[in-house]
Amino acid sequence: MAEAPAIETQGLSKTYPNGVRALVDLDLRVERGEVFGYLGPNGAGKSTTIRLLLDLIRPTAGRAAVDGFDTRSRGVDSRRQVGYLPGDLRLNDRLTGQEQLESLARLRGGADHELRDRLVERFDCNLDRPIRELSKGNRQKLGVVQAFMHRPDVLILDEPTGGLDPLNQEEFRQVIRETAADGRTVFLSSHSLDEVQHTADRVGIIRSGRLIDVDSVGSLRERSLRHIEITFAAPVDPGSFAGLDGVRVQSTEDGVVRLSAPESAMDGVVKVAARHRVVDFVAEPAALEEIFLELYRGDDGSR
Repeated sequence: MAEAPAIETQGLSKTYPNGVRALVDLDLRVERGEVFGYLGPNGAGKSTTIRLLLDLIRPTAGRAAVDGFDTRSRGVDSRRQVGYLPGDLRLNDRLTGQEQLESLARLRGGADHELRDRLVERFDCNLDRPIRELSKGNRQKLGVVQAFMHRPDVLILDEPTGGLDPLNQEEFRQVIRETAADGRTVFLSSHSLDEVQHTADRVGIIRSGRLIDVDSVGSLRERSLRHIEITFAAPVDPGSFAGLDGVRVQSTEDGVVRLSAPESAMDGVVKVAARHRVVDFVAEPAALEEIFLELYRGDDGSR
């Protein structure tokens, strides 16, 4: 019998009493050992998805399973497998960092103390001061440690690097890589591409409660437009480029023509350019942010 995926949803939906459809027919499968980035603008349905996966709210329709356990009928079992870092992390201000981690370990029924101590050292956590005296970044580091310290099979992380400085962000990425290499799963929810593009195997893009695309980061790059800047020895008529399928002329100035074109049109662009004396030719893939913005936009260009 095939092993169940780390996370699986079928037709998962949530409509609130005020009529807002926060999540619509989500069909999603996240494999074991995978780092899955879940991207979307604020209000897209990311946090609703996470709350449903953790059985903090109940679905209007559909089902979800975490580590093979149905989140409703086997909710305790499913949550036992999860390390969770909420986007609105709240810690007990009256406790020190040490006391908070020990309290959470007792609630979980234990922790891997060796792993916890290594994480504390790697993130340079301050465990002696009361949490009320800690900065947002230092609180966030405690949140990261508590999510990983019991070595869960599935990590569900909501905007996990908020407040972390660049060095700690890189350390966090390394911990993510190590977790996946250990065969465990990371579900990383964010509205920031930079937060997931360095670590994710696949990315799901959600907009207005609907999953609109799932693909690898590499495939998304291949689908992106190229930005092309051609410098000619003398001004040329850009109209010959505009006639190519999918090519858009962005600007022309003093013999420099700037275009955007899909990969499939590159051969045509080169052949048209070769009719003239070319001084320089630069082609770069569009930033992933541009791909996501295009997917986020509705048919009318709005988000």
